[in-house]
Amino acid sequence: VTIFPSVLTFHEGGKATFSCNISMESDTGSEYSLNWYKETNHSQARKIAEISQNNPMMKTEKYRLTNHTPVFKIEILNLHQNDSGSYYCGLITFFEPNKVMESNRSQLMVTAAPEMNPTEEPEIEEGNPSDHIKAMLLGILLLAGVVLLLIFGYLTITYRRGGMIPLGPMQTRLGPGISQMPAAEEKPPVVSVSTVDYGVLEFQRDQCAHVLPETRSVDQTEYATIIFPEEKPVTLER
Repeated sequence: VTIFPSVLTFHEGGKATFSCNISMESDTGSEYSLNWYKETNHSQARKIAEISQNNPMMKTEKYRLTNHTPVFKIEILNLHQNDSGSYYCGLITFFEPNKVMESNRSQLMVTAAPEMNPTEEPEIEEGNPSDHIKAMLLGILLLAGVVLLLIFGYLTITYRRGGMIPLGPMQTRLGPGISQMPAAEEKPPVVSVSTVDYGVLEFQRDQCAHVLPETRSVDQTEYATIIFPEEKPVTLER
């Protein structure tokens, strides 16, 4: 009866498997079963599981045994540090005389689970497919929001530039969709235009008493005041 492997090392939470190979002399009337034992710190061994030759599989909360004659396997589930120790198998034959054959010891060492490195947490999260999908949906929503804002801004600017906006009295249209408001204080220049007008000058005679011809001087000068009517200044538009 042999057992392998000789040494196993696992972290807590894992699973360890030992295999036991039996070799019996040809005897059609022999019946047997296989026992599994564990001993800790060289203490007395204790039986932990058993499987008969006619049972293909047997499972408990802690162990799972399979029968693939001549190879028997034991799986130690959900390892803890107190599972560390020496394991071996024993073949029990039920014929006269009863015979027990034991294998060598194999060592199982269970260590504490490794601590989670904070720097490795993002990598674990990135490997989760659901987190990938959430990140992609969030990126798509943000991109759609930016595109909608750009379209809204473009339409707003276009409407303000080329929309139906009435022109005020001081606005001048420069081109399609473009208008300009001149300064409110700017006035049209005044252009002076010289004209010639003809009229009759009437002189008001002095109301003083008539002077005899012989008393008037030969050279007599009379003065008159000419008043021109006020006219509006001529602008460029006129």
